[in-house]
Amino acid sequence: MAYEKLLEPIKIGPKTAQNRFFIQAMECNMEDPSGNPSPETTQRYVDLAKGEAGMITLEAITVTRESRARDNQLTIMPQNEKPLTKFMDAVHGANPNSLVVFQLTHSGEISHPGFSRRVTPNPLPGYGGDLLTEDDVAHIMDEYVQAAKIAYHCGADGIDLKLCHGYLGSQMIRPHNDRNWKYGGSWENRTRFPYELMERIRKEIPDQNFLIGSKISAWEGFPGGFGTEGPHSPIMDLTEPLALIKGLEERGASYIVQSAGSPSITVSLTQADRRAPYFAYLHQYWAKEFRKALKPETVVIGSNFSPFRSGKNGLCAVTEEESNLLNYGEWCVENNVVDMVALGRQSFADPYLPQKVREGRLDEIKYCLLCDSCLELLIQQSRVGCVAYDKNAHAELVRTRKEKGNLRVHHT
Repeated sequence: MAYEKLLEPIKIGPKTAQNRFFIQAMECNMEDPSGNPSPETTQRYVDLAKGEAGMITLEAITVTRESRARDNQLTIMPQNEKPLTKFMDAVHGANPNSLVVFQLTHSGEISHPGFSRRVTPNPLPGYGGDLLTEDDVAHIMDEYVQAAKIAYHCGADGIDLKLCHGYLGSQMIRPHNDRNWKYGGSWENRTRFPYELMERIRKEIPDQNFLIGSKISAWEGFPGGFGTEGPHSPIMDLTEPLALIKGLEERGASYIVQSAGSPSITVSLTQADRRAPYFAYLHQYWAKEFRKALKPETVVIGSNFSPFRSGKNGLCAVTEEESNLLNYGEWCVENNVVDMVALGRQSFADPYLPQKVREGRLDEIKYCLLCDSCLELLIQQSRVGCVAYDKNAHAELVRTRKEKGNLRVHHT
């Protein structure tokens, strides 16, 4: 059977994922005015489950309506519990073998000021917001714990504590948070937020079948960003990222999702584009460093595999066969670079990729074209989908550009 490693089950804590395909948290802007899953949201995740992904992360779900990046962002508060339970019943009903975790988030200083409150531990140039107090942080942590409990009661298999991509979790831990306060300055203070959250969630949900993990930006790529050598330096230094993931592991994390960048600042680091597909190789380097730092039983999930596509990816000095998504993903698993292969933009293009691989229908796979129109839709607060293969998403892009203008995501 082709791609035996990619199709091989893997233990994640006490649970088992049916294969090595992991679906990234990809926001879709499809929720109802209260942040509940819409029928379109439910259908997207039902399709992913039917497509036999080993593990699926629900798109970033905010623990509060007060500070959020999307006007119609998926929300996890007490009033959302029943709709989320109905949603999980549908997804697990479509395929009980696909694990589903909720990515819990708070947008902090990248909250949209047009409809929510921007807050920050320490303002970045060009961003900012209301300066968080220690009481504010205590309240936000209570919201995270409440959200984790709701996820558990809804039937989710676990949670992903979002510490990446410029959201509040990454704002708290980056060297730029050098304020003299309980949550800033020293490494001990900056890790108080994620470490205490992990400890509290594991204590208040003692069921070991409920998975806890985290997505981490290994290097944010700007002065004072996470993974840099100090509050004023952009130079990469993995000392703190590696210390963070080991600290999370010690506190009960059974998986770590590797990522990089902050999309509102360094988007090409977060997701390599057609102009520079080789940026994706950086992600496998970071993932391997994560893998070496953690215990063998802690699952490392690597990012940025979508750019490899069918092999027609613009990469030089390598054959299309060697560099296509499936062959390269198989090689990464075989060589202990990653334990699971994460698909983000590719999951919009073809939610049935894992099933097609298992059934040998490789010529039927719809590969992401890296047009990044899905990102354009996200930035414009429009409904997100694959413009290349989904006629509804294409119509949404046409409408968005007509009403809001043509946004150039990448500048040459």
